[in-house]
Amino acid sequence: MKSNLSRRNFLAGSLLGAAAVAGVRAEPAGTGSLPKGKLGTLELSRLILGTNIITHHVHSRRLNFVNNLERKYNTDEKVQETFALAQAHGVNTFMTHHDQKVMVLFREFRDRRGGKMNWLVAPDPSESRKEADFKRAVEELVNLGVDALYLHGATADPLVQKGNVAQVAKLVDIMKATGLPVGVAAHDLKTVQACVAAKMPVDYWVKTFHHLNYPTAPRPEEIKGPTEEVPHGYWCSHPAETAAFMSSLPQPWIAYKVMAAGAIPPRDAFDYSYRNGADFILAGMFDFEIAEDAEITRDVLARLGQRERPWRG
Repeated sequence: MKSNLSRRNFLAGSLLGAAAVAGVRAEPAGTGSLPKGKLGTLELSRLILGTNIITHHVHSRRLNFVNNLERKYNTDEKVQETFALAQAHGVNTFMTHHDQKVMVLFREFRDRRGGKMNWLVAPDPSESRKEADFKRAVEELVNLGVDALYLHGATADPLVQKGNVAQVAKLVDIMKATGLPVGVAAHDLKTVQACVAAKMPVDYWVKTFHHLNYPTAPRPEEIKGPTEEVPHGYWCSHPAETAAFMSSLPQPWIAYKVMAAGAIPPRDAFDYSYRNGADFILAGMFDFEIAEDAEITRDVLARLGQRERPWRG
């Protein structure tokens, strides 16, 4: 949870979301737009709504009560409020994986409640085990009206770690055949490097990115792999190397896990990510966090000035 959350702010955010869902025009002062960038022909807000909080996959470092609390709080109607509130604050894109329940909820938001947000979706990692299953999943997503596709990190990372880069390329080609923008997500920088080396026709990258200057961060000698849930909780093991490599790529980069699953305050995380090359930030947000995160995004980008990596989207 983020700081500076009062009961009044919480209620105001929740009521605003409810008003938006009900069809009431909800445009409080200072909201309504965010800086945007391009992903192919799509225009995406620099801040993108993430999915883990909505699909009940919260990284809570094995504190089970956190997941139980989130499940109780994020009812179906609360999720609809979250979508509406994000849109009201200028977040025009939702990024998720092929979770059947959230697919139904987001279709309801777009088809029945007047939602206008872009929809970036990854086929479920389990569907990548057989190419026929993956093709069916991709076809289903296209028929549902998704705006872009990407390969989930839980699919791409293990394949590359096993040396099966050719299979990643096959899955990318299946998605590319739809004509939609296609990305590859990764927790491990080696996954991105392998895809680049194989010259895959990727339109954008989705890579974990956060610094290691927070109280529970691992010391250099404690980093044993690309990610770790406990005891330290990190999802970007070598941020300097990540920034350096991503700076060489011409495609847009969506950075995720930028707050190290809640360990880094959003202003610190957003400034670090944008300043060091990310074109977009994917952030999991409860409804009561959206207004603050949108305002932080606007402020950070307004103060950013020139950065070393050109904007790629």
